[in-house]
Amino acid sequence: MLLSLTLYQFALIAEHELSMAEGFNVITGETGAGKSLLLDALSLCIGERADSAMVRHGAAHADIYAQFDVTNNAVVSDWFTEHERSLDEPEILIRRQLSNSGRSKAWLNGTPVSLAELKSLGALLVNIHSQHAQQALLKPQFVVQWLDEMAKLTPLAAQTASSYQHYQQLKRQADEIASREAQRQDRIQLLQNQLADIAPLLAVDYHDVEAEHEELSNIEALMTEASHGLHLLDNDSDEPDVMTLLGQAIKLCDHQIGVSQTFGQASEQLHLAQQQITEVTALLSDYAEQQLPDPERLQTLDSLISLGHRLSRKHNLPANDLISEAHLWQQQLEQLENEPSSDVLAAQIEDAWQAYLQLATKLNEQRSKAAPVVSEQLIQQLQPLALPNARCEFVFTKKANPSLYNAQGCYDIDLLFSANVGMPMQPLHKIASGGELSRMALVMQVLQATSADNNAAKPMLVFDEVDVGISGGTAQVVGELLRSLGQTQQLLAITHQAQVAAQAHQHILVQKHHNEQTQSELIILTKDAQVNELARMSGGVTITDVTRDHARSLLTGIK
Repeated sequence: MLLSLTLYQFALIAEHELSMAEGFNVITGETGAGKSLLLDALSLCIGERADSAMVRHGAAHADIYAQFDVTNNAVVSDWFTEHERSLDEPEILIRRQLSNSGRSKAWLNGTPVSLAELKSLGALLVNIHSQHAQQALLKPQFVVQWLDEMAKLTPLAAQTASSYQHYQQLKRQADEIASREAQRQDRIQLLQNQLADIAPLLAVDYHDVEAEHEELSNIEALMTEASHGLHLLDNDSDEPDVMTLLGQAIKLCDHQIGVSQTFGQASEQLHLAQQQITEVTALLSDYAEQQLPDPERLQTLDSLISLGHRLSRKHNLPANDLISEAHLWQQQLEQLENEPSSDVLAAQIEDAWQAYLQLATKLNEQRSKAAPVVSEQLIQQLQPLALPNARCEFVFTKKANPSLYNAQGCYDIDLLFSANVGMPMQPLHKIASGGELSRMALVMQVLQATSADNNAAKPMLVFDEVDVGISGGTAQVVGELLRSLGQTQQLLAITHQAQVAAQAHQHILVQKHHNEQTQSELIILTKDAQVNELARMSGGVTITDVTRDHARSLLTGIK
C-alpha cells in the first residue's frame, strides 16, 4: 500500500507531500492542470526512465519520495532476501532524484539501488494500467496472456514457452554446427597432424635432450679433459699432484697441533678436502675410462634436435615453447571432437520437440476448459456497463503448420465479441467501438486484479484515464466497480467523470495557479469541496445550485 508521495521541484509542483488513503483514490482537475504528474512521479519511483524535462524550471534537480507499507507482504520480503537487503521495518522508502542534466539516482531505504532492481521491486508494489490498455486488446498475445492469468495457467504457459525456447536453441546449435562442419573437420585434421608431428617431443624433456646431445657430441674431448684433470689431482709419476701436496700439508699441520689450535683446525679441514678430492678423482676416473656411447643414441638425439628446429621454424616458436602450444592444440582438438554430432543433436531436437508438444497440448486443454468460465465472467461484468446484450467467446484455431507453432502454443486464440442482439460475434478489432473497447479493457483489468490470491498482498492498482469512452449511468457503474475493488486493495485513478469520482474513498484535486511561475497544487478534498468539484465536472465552468444538488445526489447512498 502506498502511504505517501512527496514531490520536490517536480515539473509544475514546487513542493508537496500527498497522503494516500486505503481503498479507491481518485484524481480530478481541469485539462492541463497536471493530473498525470502524480502518475509520472509514481512511475519514476518504480523504475521507469527519467526525463530531465520533469525537473522544475530553474531547479538543479527534482526529488520524489514514495513510502509503502509492506506489512505481511511475503512477496516483497522474498525480494529483499533474494537481493540480500535487510527489511527491518514494515515500511519502505523509495527515493528518486533527477538532475536537469539528464542524470538520475535512486535509493531504497537510504541505500543506493539500481534501476533494474527498482523496476523488479516496483512491479510487486504498483500495477499501472495505462489509458492505452484498450489498444493492447487488439494484440493476440495480450488476449492469450490475459486468459492464462485468469485461469491461473501462467506457470504452465511459462514452462511451455521455456520448452519451446530450448527446442529453438537446439535447432540453432544444429544449424551452426552444420554450417561449419567442413571447417570443423579441416581443423580437427590439422590439429591431429600437428600433434602427430610433435608427438616425439612430447615424450621427452627437450631441455634434457639438448643437454645430452651437447655432451655426447663432445664425449671424446671431455674424456681427455677428465684424464688430464685426474693426472693433476693424483698420479704415479714424479710430477707433483694435488693429493701428494695435500698429504704433505696435513703432516705439517699434524706436527704443530700441540703448539697451536689453529693447526689443529687446519688439519681437520685438510682431511675433509682430501676426502672430497678422493671422491672427485673417482668420478673423473670413471668418466675418463667409460666406453664410448652407442652411435644410435646420438643419432636418436640428432633426430629429436632436428625435429625441434624444424617445428620451431614452421610454427615460429622456440622449440621449448612448442610443448605448451601442443597442450593448447590438444584442448582445441578435444573440444571439437566432443561437440555433439548432427545425429546426436537430431535426437535431442526431436526429444525437445516432443516435450514441447506435450506441454503445449496440456496447456491448450486447460485453456479450452477454462475459456467458457472466463468468458462468462467477462459477460457478467460487461452487461451492467450499458452492454446488456454483450456476448464473448474464446475461439481456438490450430495453426496450419507445425512450423508456425510458437512459445504460446499450437493454437491461435481470438476473443470474439458482439454487443448487439442477432449480430454475429467477431474479433474485437473488427466490430468494437472505442467506448466498447475501453469498457472491455477496464473489465479485463478489474477481473485480472480480482483473480489474484485473496490472501496474498496485492499491488496498488493505478488506472490512467479510466473513463475513456464512457459517460452517464455507465460511468456510475464503473465508479461502483472501482469502489468495490477498493474494498480489497488500494486503487488510484484519473477520471473526468463526476459519477466515477463520487465513488472514491479519497478525492484528490489538481489545480494550476498562474503566479510568477506556473504551479500545480494537490488538494485532498473535504466533503463540501468535493461537492463543488463534482459540480464543476458535471456542469462546466459556472457552478449553480442545480449542479451542486446534482453533485450531492451522486454522493447520496454511497457506502
